[in-house]
Amino acid sequence: MSQTPDSVVRTYIQQHRDAFLDDLAEWLRIPSVSAQPDHAPDVRRSADWLAAELKETGFPTAEVWQTPGAPAVFAEWPSDDPQAPTVLVYGHHDVQPAAREDGWDSDPFEPVVRENRLYARGAADDKGQVFFHTLGVRAHLAATGRTTPAVHLKLLIEGEEESGSPHFRALVEQHAERLAADAVIVSDTGMWSEDTPTVCTGMRGLAECEIRLHGPDQDIHSGSFGGAVPNPATAAARLVAALHDEHARVAIPGFYDGVVELTDRERELFAELPFDESQWLRAAKSYATQGEAGYTTLERVWARPTAEVNGVGGGYQGPGSKTIVPSSAVVKLSFRLVAGQDPDHVEKAVRAWAEQQVPAGIRCEITFSGATRPCLTPLDHPALQSVARAMGRAFGKPVRFTREGGSGPAADLQDVLDAPVLFLGISVPSDGWHAPNEKVELDLLLKGVEATAYLWGDLAENWRHAP
Repeated sequence: MSQTPDSVVRTYIQQHRDAFLDDLAEWLRIPSVSAQPDHAPDVRRSADWLAAELKETGFPTAEVWQTPGAPAVFAEWPSDDPQAPTVLVYGHHDVQPAAREDGWDSDPFEPVVRENRLYARGAADDKGQVFFHTLGVRAHLAATGRTTPAVHLKLLIEGEEESGSPHFRALVEQHAERLAADAVIVSDTGMWSEDTPTVCTGMRGLAECEIRLHGPDQDIHSGSFGGAVPNPATAAARLVAALHDEHARVAIPGFYDGVVELTDRERELFAELPFDESQWLRAAKSYATQGEAGYTTLERVWARPTAEVNGVGGGYQGPGSKTIVPSSAVVKLSFRLVAGQDPDHVEKAVRAWAEQQVPAGIRCEITFSGATRPCLTPLDHPALQSVARAMGRAFGKPVRFTREGGSGPAADLQDVLDAPVLFLGISVPSDGWHAPNEKVELDLLLKGVEATAYLWGDLAENWRHAP
């Protein structure tokens, strides 16, 4: 009796499981910590290691791309079908700092398997999720009898994601022609839980600013001058108080311009997820939910824009009292943006609003740092449906949809390459990204391998029918 394509994939994965995990462990031993200058040679060694491994996998092109910071890796494996779609996989090979004394049960850069879990820094974020593409494409070839992938397959694995991707957009712009793709697959994300496979459809963007308020040229006596000159600390407090209205909506005129509203179907899908709000609050070390009226907690953190006060300072902060009118104050704000919002428009709106809040006699300086655009792929997009089908085949159960409240460099790929961004990840919340004892569930890691083995054929078959 002949095997089905799915059984060929699973058999191939099991036959190559041990070698795959041995290779991954070798990569995880490289402490590619981009945030620490002493590890710069290790980040370079990690890039070189991956490029060589991708060559070994079968990619005819695998290159290390230099940046002013840490290197990225680019690989390409063209399909023998010239009409096949082009897919770019994004991930990163740098990792967060880690040391045994941080609370690890074992050396963070000496991988160890316990209870079918692989513990090491980068096991989930993001080396494990990058590496499953190597075995996945080989399983795809074994199951289809092809000598090249069903899609034109490219990889871009950056080396500075854990340091804020400071050179990533410039890298993408510099190599935009070689990176051109019909779709981008991001494997630097996760699922709802081990029992609930999910596909993320989008991430919020981010804009950050610091507002400095200047009053007198120096701190002055509150008895001699208080009540008769403007106080920058009072102005800062009033500015913060004016940030939201009584319904917890951002009160900055024009802030919601262009926002793509949730559809009824999206709200239904969010509501189907097994969300335990009390457990979520415990994880947040908080005691109550709060936010924009008319939306659930998940809708607020995934699909609504926000304004947060990250810090307020000014005047005397030491013990006891110091009766002054302070010379200055500062407010730090961050804005999470959703599909349809333009960071440049938001910046202009915030500047205009802040200047209106500041009384005469207070000088206002507003500084914005680099912004990240939001990204969102509609539920009915054919590439997103291919990802969901591939995940469903691997897990043998329906796949649900989520978004992520955070922000990342995926939006730069969408923006520069003008391609939809899809998310294929198998990590779960208990994996402990950035924490001691980071791990990946080995069964889920192999499901990621299996999903990618199915994905390339599904995309090639269905992309031609895309509207």
